[in-house]
Amino acid sequence: MNPSQTALEVSGLPLHPLVVHAVVILVPLTALALLLSAVWPAARARLGLVTPIAALVVLVLVPITVLAGESLKEAVGPLPAVQRHEGFGRMLLPWAIAVFLVATAQWVWHRVGRTRVRAAAPGTARAVDIGLIAVAVIAAAGSVVVVVLAGESGSRAVWGSLG
Repeated sequence: MNPSQTALEVSGLPLHPLVVHAVVILVPLTALALLLSAVWPAARARLGLVTPIAALVVLVLVPITVLAGESLKEAVGPLPAVQRHEGFGRMLLPWAIAVFLVATAQWVWHRVGRTRVRAAAPGTARAVDIGLIAVAVIAAAGSVVVVVLAGESGSRAVWGSLG
């Protein structure tokens, strides 16, 4: 069997390098939107549902990218550089889940819960605000670090040692 026939393809091109670019762009942008929404009320108002929707798109694209990468790995073979890249790629899904959950919780909190809680218990509202900022920073930073590590190891797998 021809190796190219085993890889998921679009118009004869492996799917993985096509969808991975969307992930590489959307993860940092979504992380930035998450951080801005967490700390800047004007940005939160302007972004609205964009942040949770972008996080949902990332959450859908990450498993598709991993599946396409597995398909490409079958065609290329289990090279050490590819296995290293695969390890980093698999680490991204939990971070994508975290970003989605935090973005959704943040949107719901600021849209529905904050005003009610703030009227009854301002200290609790402040604690939730601080907690959401903290988890937003962690989820955003973690997702960006992992996507950078996966991208760097992927470029090394394709292009060899670059330095």
